[in-house]
Amino acid sequence: MTSSRPAVAVLIPARYGSVRFPGKPLAELAGKPLIQHVYEAAKGIPHVNDIQVVTDDTRILQAVEGFGGHACLIESPCRTGTDRIAKAASQMDCDVVVNLQGDEIPLHPGLLSDLIEPFLNSKAQMGTLKRPLKSMERVNQPSVVKVVTNQAGEALYFSRSPIPCLRDGNHLTSIPTFYMHLGIYIFRRETLLRFAELPTGILEEAEKLEQLRALEHGVPIQVWETTHPSLRIDQVEDLMEANELLSNAESVKF
Repeated sequence: MTSSRPAVAVLIPARYGSVRFPGKPLAELAGKPLIQHVYEAAKGIPHVNDIQVVTDDTRILQAVEGFGGHACLIESPCRTGTDRIAKAASQMDCDVVVNLQGDEIPLHPGLLSDLIEPFLNSKAQMGTLKRPLKSMERVNQPSVVKVVTNQAGEALYFSRSPIPCLRDGNHLTSIPTFYMHLGIYIFRRETLLRFAELPTGILEEAEKLEQLRALEHGVPIQVWETTHPSLRIDQVEDLMEANELLSNAESVKF
């Protein structure tokens, strides 16, 4: 790269054959396919050199190209979305790769900036975001991934179970805050390619959380905190709530 600033690519993995929600990237949300909302949110982030949807299905490819976006087709089997974007990144000229999940819509440009800016100013090889959780209902939901970190902000563990454990009936107000992990990652390109070469870990397989592969193989993950909102579409039932939120223009700060 000739520029002194690293070239940042935002890659959005979008798989058609989700078990819980087939065709989710193309589900209509506030008059647009879900994947378009994610793509357009990424366009509002400064210092991003390239944005591409990385998909396994021509229907998603055509939809992205139909709204003027860029996409690439990776048809070979991949273990996870991160492995899919690693294949795309191996063919790209970039220094840093952001893995923005195709079902996680940032509702404020500061969300991704809270990840990209500190990462570029650090020596971290891999990073992600967390956000405070206040509701015990959310803490106990397996679909909400929790993270605990050390004092340097490096991830100790990610889990679908509540961490830390509330021993002896302690109340939420008497312990450190629970943190939700946002499924958004940032990598040095060479670290991403190395991650994709690692074997699936025991913990990764148990929790179905790909980031645990990195921890199991000694790749530290720096975690930064954000308070900016995002909208996660996990199941069909989430669409109704999301439609109501996105219909309110004041809730989206782009």
